[in-house]
Amino acid sequence: MIIYGINPVLEALRTGRVRRVRVGPRSDRRVEDALRIARAAGVPIERTGAEVIERLARSGVHQGIVAEIDDPRDYSLRDIVEAAAPAAPLLVVLDGIEDPHNVGAIFRTVDAAGGHGVVRQARHAAALEGVAAKASAGAVALVRVATEVNIARAVDELKDLGVWTVGLAGEAPEPYTEIDMTLPTALVLGGEGTGLRRLVRERCDRLVSIPMYGKVDSLNVSVAAGVVLFEAARQRGGARGAKK
Repeated sequence: MIIYGINPVLEALRTGRVRRVRVGPRSDRRVEDALRIARAAGVPIERTGAEVIERLARSGVHQGIVAEIDDPRDYSLRDIVEAAAPAAPLLVVLDGIEDPHNVGAIFRTVDAAGGHGVVRQARHAAALEGVAAKASAGAVALVRVATEVNIARAVDELKDLGVWTVGLAGEAPEPYTEIDMTLPTALVLGGEGTGLRRLVRERCDRLVSIPMYGKVDSLNVSVAAGVVLFEAARQRGGARGAKK
């Protein structure tokens, strides 16, 4: 798996997942700081041409540094739920979110708000490398992930594991502030422009909305995730739980 940009590479180095670092002919102080960490960890460093960095980063904003890392471990739903103990699990379920910028931003917010994991679909989902890893500022290397073939079935399984499933839907009459997110909770987010799919919506325990006070009637999905996740963090007293 290829990631690029200083923050994603630094976070991956801190988790010990980097196999090799490549750096272009021009570097700045922050890149050199990352290289010092890589050397201390015994990670091979290769200096290469700018065109190689551009190709590996697929013309993304790479800041002159690219890393090859281990693919993220794929956890089961039970793994993620049990790993949250002794805290009540706080998860995010992605139902067909395909924009890598949104996926990366959601991962970043899950980590920042003290969430315990993300559930994503095997198909119709953004890859966790490249743009998503950059947008996450390295959080894709930190947040537990479960990849499921069928999100509707995953919602059912989470319910069987004692997790309340709360879908975000713009037309839902109940505001998100009215639910108790100190309980084991999975926030279910629908795809850009389409929202939750019918089968997924029907399986959620509750549907909630974010009240809108302006002329625009919806929020970007990553912004909506941030609003609700930090309400969960507020209700939980800001504790980061038992993230490991």
